[in-house]
Amino acid sequence: MADVDFSALFQALPVACSILSREWEYVTVNCAYERASGRSREQLIGRYVFHVFPGGPEGDSARRLKDSLERVVNEGEADRMGLQRYDVEEPAGSGVFQERHWTIVNTPLFGPDGRVAWVVNQVEDVTGFVQRLREADAGAEPVRQALAAGTQAVEAELFTRARELQEVNQRLRRAQARERHAAEAARRALEIQQQAIADTSHDLRGPVSGLRTRLEVALSDPEADSRLVLDAALHDAERIGDIVADLLELARLEARTPLDTRSVDLARLVRAEVDRRDEAHRTPGVRVTVDAEPGVIVDVSPVRLTRLLNNLLDNAERHARSRIEVTVARERGEAVLNVTDDGPGIPADERESVFRRFFRRADARRFDPEGSGLGLPIARQIAQAHDGSLHIADHSPGTRFTLRLPLQEPHDGF
Repeated sequence: MADVDFSALFQALPVACSILSREWEYVTVNCAYERASGRSREQLIGRYVFHVFPGGPEGDSARRLKDSLERVVNEGEADRMGLQRYDVEEPAGSGVFQERHWTIVNTPLFGPDGRVAWVVNQVEDVTGFVQRLREADAGAEPVRQALAAGTQAVEAELFTRARELQEVNQRLRRAQARERHAAEAARRALEIQQQAIADTSHDLRGPVSGLRTRLEVALSDPEADSRLVLDAALHDAERIGDIVADLLELARLEARTPLDTRSVDLARLVRAEVDRRDEAHRTPGVRVTVDAEPGVIVDVSPVRLTRLLNNLLDNAERHARSRIEVTVARERGEAVLNVTDDGPGIPADERESVFRRFFRRADARRFDPEGSGLGLPIARQIAQAHDGSLHIADHSPGTRFTLRLPLQEPHDGF
C-alpha cells in the first residue's frame, strides 16, 4: 500500500479547516479555509486568531469561540458550536465588518505526551443560506406577504436550535465530567483495596511464618517447653493483631470514613496523654516536657488525635537521647503541635519517605526490630482526615514533627 501524503490530503479537503496552537495561533490552514475566510495563508499562519478575526462590534462571538477552544484543550474532546454569527472585517484592517454566519466544530489533536497540543478548527460558511431566507421576505409584495411569516420562523428556528444544541453540549460535558469523577473515585478505591491486600500480605508474612515455625517445632520435639512455645506464639499472635488493626485503621482513613468529632482543648489532651504515659513508665531515661498554650480549641476525633500523638511520641522515644519536647500554640489561625526529640535527626531527603507504608530507616529497625512502619503513615492520614497536615520541620539537633489543624474558637461553656 502506497504511503499517503497527509499534507496534500489536508489541502485537498473540501471542508474548511485550520490547525491552531494552544496559544490560538494559526499553525496551518487548507485551501478551503483560505477561500471561506477570505484570507491567504500568509495572512494567517503564525498570527493570533482573534487578531485576524476579532468578531466585530456586535455580540460576543469571539468570547464564545475562545470558550469552545479552551474546553477542547481542558477536556480533550471535540466541541460542536452549531450555528454562530461571527462577523468578518472586510477588507482586513478597514474596521468595516460584514455579517457572516458559520457552523463551527473544534477538535483536539494530541501530542506524543498524550496532552492536547493543537486544535482543528473546522468551519462552514452558511451566510448565503441565512441571506436567502431573508431575501425571500424582500420579494414581490404578494410573494413577500405569503412567505414572510414562514421565512422568519425558519430563521428563528435555526438560531433556537443552535442555542439548544449548545445547551445540550454543555449538559453532556457536565455528565461526562461527573462520569470521569466517578470513574476516578472508583479507580482510587480499587487502588486502596489492592494496596491494603498487598500491605497485609507483606507485613503479616513474618509473624505468621514465625508462628507456624514455633508450632511445627513444638509438634516435632516432644521435649520442647510448651510454655515457652505458647508464650512465643502468643507474642506472634498479638503482633498479627496489631498489624491488622493498623492496616484496617489506614483503610478507614484513606476511605475518608466520616469522623465523630467534637471541640477539644489541644493543650488539655496533650497534657493528659503525656501524664498517662509517664505513669505507665513509657519513657524510661527520657524526659518529656510540655509547653502548651491553653484554650487552643480544635474540632477533632479525640480517639484519633490521641492515637496520632502517641504515634509521634512512640517515634520520638525510639530516637531521643535524653529529652522530648511537646508544644502547643496558635499560629496564623491554626493550632500547631510540635513533637521534638534530641536524637540523630532525619536527613532532608528521607523526610517524606518516613510517611510511606512500611518504610523503616536503619536506626528504626535497630531500636525497634518488630516495628511495622505504619505509625507515621497513620499519623499523617489522621491529620489529613481533620483537614490538617503533618510534616517534618527543619530543626537541629534531632527531629521535629509539626501538626497543623484548623483552629476553632472556644464557645461559651467550653
